Amino acid sequence: MIWNEKIETMPRAELQELQSERLSKLVAYVYERVPFYRQQLDQAGIAPGDIQDIRDLGKLPFTVKADLRDNYPFGLFAVPREEILRIHASSGTTGKPTVVGYTRDDLQIWAEVCARSLAMSGAKPGDMFQNAYGYGLFTGGLGMHYGAEYMGVAVVPASGGNTARQIMILQDFQPDIMACTPSYALTLADRLLEAGVDPAELKVRAFILGAEPWTEEMRRELEAKLHVDAVNIYGLSEIIGPGVSNECVEAKDGMHIMEDHFLPEVIDPQTGQPVPEGQVGELVFTTLTKQALPLIRYRTGDLCSITYEPCICGRTHARMSRILGRADDMLIVRGVNVFPSQVEAALLQVEHIAPHYAIVLTRENHLDVMEVQAEVTDAFFQRVGSDVFARHPAEVAESIQALERQVHQALRDVLGLNAKVTLLAPGQAPRSEGGKLRRVIDKRAL
Repeated sequence: MIWNEKIETMPRAELQELQSERLSKLVAYVYERVPFYRQQLDQAGIAPGDIQDIRDLGKLPFTVKADLRDNYPFGLFAVPREEILRIHASSGTTGKPTVVGYTRDDLQIWAEVCARSLAMSGAKPGDMFQNAYGYGLFTGGLGMHYGAEYMGVAVVPASGGNTARQIMILQDFQPDIMACTPSYALTLADRLLEAGVDPAELKVRAFILGAEPWTEEMRRELEAKLHVDAVNIYGLSEIIGPGVSNECVEAKDGMHIMEDHFLPEVIDPQTGQPVPEGQVGELVFTTLTKQALPLIRYRTGDLCSITYEPCICGRTHARMSRILGRADDMLIVRGVNVFPSQVEAALLQVEHIAPHYAIVLTRENHLDVMEVQAEVTDAFFQRVGSDVFARHPAEVAESIQALERQVHQALRDVLGLNAKVTLLAPGQAPRSEGGKLRRVIDKRAL
């Protein structure tokens, strides 16, 4: 199902004309209404009339997260505070949060792009939607909530956490669609199996997963365990929240960007110059239609690639790859760039390793040491016996040592460096209880 066929299948030439028109209006809008942008454009020697086409986009200065914090809380708003109907703020940062606001029209756009996302994921009017994203200042829960209602989908606002209740809702209410973080979906899958619930008996047919990076290997794991389609959604509060892009269930091959509202670029994070189509770089967005908090060339810090190749679903909007990591979250271990998603991909190539792990970074003799703590599967744990994991390493059974060697080699093949490997019994690695999961513990500065 395509929710807005006129827009989502628009020929690219027409789409680019629409983008150019909206970009020109946006620059004039922020120059008139936002002192920060007036100063930025004046310093760059750019008048609003200089921007007439999306090909002029590179003339404009970037916006970064520090600009929002420097203008905390409402300094970048383009409308009077009285016209703001909703305020959200980012989570997971130190100091003051990043504050975002929405007018009535902004909220309607948000509901529209979330409805498109739900349709891409296989939802349709009349379905039931279990929403396990957090409600509150975090944008995830309410964004998807109003998109579903706008679409005509019944919402169960479960919010995050309380796994026993989530499972009860899945069993008793029989929702068709569920949304949560990918790490929490793994938690749900494991708890369902522990409780003796056969996921095939549930009605849910699709999980919409976002808010943290995940891998293709994890998708296969989740789909096999839960008997669902697992699709990727992307968003960030500064741009609008969830609904910036979403995979279509037909292809599951990149997330369609809502390009009529969000103009994407991919740049070299070091030089700021655009990279060729298909090459990984930092994702940048310009909001073409937002009223309360319009942003020009906002550097997300997220690393991905973009393709404009046609999709089998019929949508013409560009597709972005899954997020491979963050430019500012990249780990540097003995001079090697490491992303947690690479570690996860390596682990899930190894038989008997479960998709639960932690990365611990320490320093010994002035050198970085990366320890990867990886859980074994329940089947492997039962086969070797639980007492094996309690013994001193010198007494560990050969089967454990062999598995450690496999994990070590897989990590070396993917990362190009040696990592210490510690195998954990099932349940010992960190689990998500609804929010973002912290997998990296960096003790090097302690």
